[in-house]
Amino acid sequence: MSRKEAYGRTKPLKAPKKAAKELDEVDIAHQKKVNDEKKAIQEAANKLRADKAGKKSAKK
Repeated sequence: MSRKEAYGRTKPLKAPKKAAKELDEVDIAHQKKVNDEKKAIQEAANKLRADKAGKKSAKK
């Protein structure tokens, strides 16, 4: 038993590399739809922030 093993300092095992996932037309279409939805939500949020920033007024 080596000194490293005795004190519990062995290197962790490396995880095997994941195989590249092959995408078919359905997967690509789904990814495009999800990305478009994210963009639409982000644009709506930006527009809402811009509207709120422009409507600030001093109230007395």
